[in-house]
Amino acid sequence: MSKFLWKGLLVSPAVLAASLVVSSTALAAEQPVEIAAAAQANLQLADPVTEVAKAETAKPETAEPVSLASNLTVETIDKKSPNLYEGFPSDRFANANEPIAPVTEQAKAPEVAAADLGETKPAVAPANLSGEQPVAEQIPAVAPANLSETQPAAPPANLNAEKSAAQPEQISQSTDSSAQPQAESNVLEQINQYSTEGSGSEDAVGQVTSVSQLSDVRPTDWAFQALQSLVERYGCIAGYPDGTFRGNRAMTRYEFAAGLNACLDKVSELIQGGSRNLATREDLASVQRLQEEFAAELATLRGRVDALEARASELEANQFSTTTKLNGEVIFGLAGIARGDDAEGREADKTTAFGSRVRLNFDTSFSGKDLLRTRLQVLNLGAFSTNNTKTAEGELRFNVGPFGEANNIVALDALLYQFPIGNRTTVFLEANAGAADDFTNTVNPYFDGDGSYGALSNFGTRNPIYYLTAGSGIALRHQFGEKLELSLGYLAGNAANPTRGNGLFNGSYGGLAQLTFKPSDSMALGLTYVNSYNLITNTGSNASNFPQRLGSFGLDSDSNRPVSSNSYGAQASWRLNRRFAIGGWAGYTNQRILSNLATPTGSVQRGDQKIWNWAVTLAFPDLLKEGNVAGILVGMEPRVTSSTNRTLPEDKDTSLHVEGFYQFKLSDNISITPGLIWLTAPDHNKNNSDLVIGVVRTTFTF
Repeated sequence: MSKFLWKGLLVSPAVLAASLVVSSTALAAEQPVEIAAAAQANLQLADPVTEVAKAETAKPETAEPVSLASNLTVETIDKKSPNLYEGFPSDRFANANEPIAPVTEQAKAPEVAAADLGETKPAVAPANLSGEQPVAEQIPAVAPANLSETQPAAPPANLNAEKSAAQPEQISQSTDSSAQPQAESNVLEQINQYSTEGSGSEDAVGQVTSVSQLSDVRPTDWAFQALQSLVERYGCIAGYPDGTFRGNRAMTRYEFAAGLNACLDKVSELIQGGSRNLATREDLASVQRLQEEFAAELATLRGRVDALEARASELEANQFSTTTKLNGEVIFGLAGIARGDDAEGREADKTTAFGSRVRLNFDTSFSGKDLLRTRLQVLNLGAFSTNNTKTAEGELRFNVGPFGEANNIVALDALLYQFPIGNRTTVFLEANAGAADDFTNTVNPYFDGDGSYGALSNFGTRNPIYYLTAGSGIALRHQFGEKLELSLGYLAGNAANPTRGNGLFNGSYGGLAQLTFKPSDSMALGLTYVNSYNLITNTGSNASNFPQRLGSFGLDSDSNRPVSSNSYGAQASWRLNRRFAIGGWAGYTNQRILSNLATPTGSVQRGDQKIWNWAVTLAFPDLLKEGNVAGILVGMEPRVTSSTNRTLPEDKDTSLHVEGFYQFKLSDNISITPGLIWLTAPDHNKNNSDLVIGVVRTTFTF
């Protein structure tokens, strides 16, 4: 007996070694290229259940768990399971990026039985391994034919441990040198690993047949219905073995191809097999019955469509212009002085006025990138500065302007043409009533609505130095990038007048240059320089508008004094969040009177004036309702702080301009803006009591 046992112990290792030699030799002979490539790329081989082979005539079968310790062979693998990862640890596939695909058709693994171990015959590896399939998929489970006859030692619990000691030597002796032994060793290690994992699982995850089985999918997810249809109706998309779908995870091209192919196969099967899930004769009959029942309504709709097509054709044939669009704006303004003194120290007239401003814009484009704007305007709301306040401080933006007279006459207002040069430069040709805001950013987004929205006053609309550029001329705007912009412009006040001292270059003019920096969408900063001749801001005290306000100082003269000025401004706006923005500006003007003037009541000598202004703005977008805007402004309108000649007026005191408004949006086309303007020490004179002006503005756009 002891001799027999000793002989058996010698035979068992020989049998195991011979089996490994034969298996590795067959594997290397059939697939040296695939194994070497897989080893070099260091690919993670898939589990036997995850890779699928298709046979032309195979039909769905049920997978059975396989154990290497039994004498059973692998018969079939389930072809219908939509979850290829069921029954295997999910962490193995977390980095493998294996596709989620169903098993459609599966080739049977050949049944290979080892001969009697007592005769020392090794197990035989299959000879017809397909070159198209991964190695893990092609190696069948091998079991001894009859363990009871020879009672060999049981298979080791860890095949990887035994192989590491014995297999490398056998592979190097039995395979060709071009097959790369180390690569084959790595592959065989993974084959054994995947063969042992899950082989004894009795609690494999079942097939997912309902979207409710996926723990991370909820009915509130935006793709819930689509996923429900794919899982429950077509059964071609499923999740991971742990019961999750991982809908936010990025999909690989392999997963996309596998999932798409599975769904197409399912649809083809439904069509070819006449599935009951498709429309039945009863469904078609129901559709036909509905068509007959609603035949009158369908005919009515068809008639209405035909009528609309006819009307559209008529409109196209008789339209105003194929290149011009009309947009308009109407402002109803109700304003009055509640209390206060005028610039001369007398109580201001507390008259309440109601008027309007109407603008019609004809916007024409010839290339789709250019714009020709022709604006017609009618004004009939007079200025408070003419007879009431007698100062440009606090003047409204939507009336006739400081010291103007309402005439209620339709007139040509803005006339400009803008066109691009390249992708970054836009040129502006201003033929009439041009303004700085046509070609530059005034960096006051919630207040500069040119009287239509935002601030109610001239001063609150923008930095007053921008008003020193107006008339006809040329301008351009160049983008250096998304964050930096350069604006240049030259506008003449009387360019159309060919008389002496007028025209494009001999009369009044304003030249502007500005750099606008936008570090982000919520922040902007503008640095501005303006050189002007015979132009004033029409804001602030009479002293700051001295060349055209001689009469307010008792000087009897109808002629204006020639003046030149250099102005510098800095503007900033910062939206801290979607409901709050802060901004402001500071402006300085050095104004010089260029000649002496003698009048019957006095004289004016040459000299310089230094004029300052500043403001701080607070805006509250979407206050109480989306589209509404509330704004508060506190600042100092232009004030003469010093003068080089005693004959030139100088403001001794400081007046503050406080303005508040709330723009309430009734609809997309109608808004109402009540507001209040409060001037302390009007005309920068503390002897004058505070002025309070109330305003209600209603704006219609179409």
